[in-house]
Amino acid sequence: MQSFLPSLKVAATLAACLVSGSAFAYATGQSNYSGKSGQTCSSGCHSRSGTAPTVTIDGPTTLNPGQTGNYTLIITGGPGVRGGYNVAVDGEATLTAGGSDSKKLSGELTHSQPKAFTDGSVRFAFTLVAPSTGTTLTLFGAGNSTNGNGEDTGDASAATQVKIKVGDGGGNNGGGEDDGGGCTAAGGAPLLGAALMLLGARLRRRDE
Repeated sequence: MQSFLPSLKVAATLAACLVSGSAFAYATGQSNYSGKSGQTCSSGCHSRSGTAPTVTIDGPTTLNPGQTGNYTLIITGGPGVRGGYNVAVDGEATLTAGGSDSKKLSGELTHSQPKAFTDGSVRFAFTLVAPSTGTTLTLFGAGNSTNGNGEDTGDASAATQVKIKVGDGGGNNGGGEDDGGGCTAAGGAPLLGAALMLLGARLRRRDE
């Protein structure tokens, strides 16, 4: 019986920690809540009962292939005590955290711990390295403004997206070659010739 009691005490302590710590489950950041997959901070880790903040991403919207761009996600307003964020990008771009208040998680960026607001806003800096070929990227960002009470209630979040053109932006932008196939001037003649040959062969078989 005595050997069982310590184990029971340990289990009870762990259970209490899990219950009391549930509000802090995302205090050290979370990925997959940038809006890229449809989820944001309000989808799973915080309620939306507070006043919604404004979230913006400041940085260049055009980059050369391989160029590094400096960006800042800014959370303004809302409960405005502490903030956290999640940033993701589609395509082959590389994201890097800009300071000790951020970290990389599953290829995305998030806060390493909640950051205090200053003068009504909180900022998270990061960089993006463009891929080596022309394309158009979408940068997804979500920010959470919390009241700092350690609970998931009374907080609020918002999300934003930014398009980044790399090089020529990828594709033909309405000109040049037609990748749809079949109806371009260059590809239409061989296709028409093949159709006429097939028709001629069928007519010959009828006459035989």
